[in-house]
Amino acid sequence: MMKVTTEHNERIAKMTFASVYPHYFTKVESKGRTKAELHQVITWLTGFDDKKLDELIDEKVTFETFFQKANLNHNASLITGVICGYRIEEIENTLTKQVRYLDKLVDELAKGRKMEKILRVAKI
Repeated sequence: MMKVTTEHNERIAKMTFASVYPHYFTKVESKGRTKAELHQVITWLTGFDDKKLDELIDEKVTFETFFQKANLNHNASLITGVICGYRIEEIENTLTKQVRYLDKLVDELAKGRKMEKILRVAKI
């Protein structure tokens, strides 16, 4: 596993959501998923509706601002596993962890996971 560095965390914090969003869209669309499904997973994680997402993209907000404004889903901590070489549950930096949550959801969507599996529900 790769170790998350301070430089890595700072780079992620300063990246804009608008710069990464097209890559998310291309990734899921190439696998037959839709923009609506992409927005569904982003909304589940962040609480942002389509209008708010469009505003944040237009404003070119950084991931730091994006997640400061988000109302993170209380089940987000159920997102575990490895993404981009990092084990999510071992990432200490909150923002980096939140960005990796989003990466993981997009990845699962692209891999064809069923929506009800992607949108985590706590086991009772």
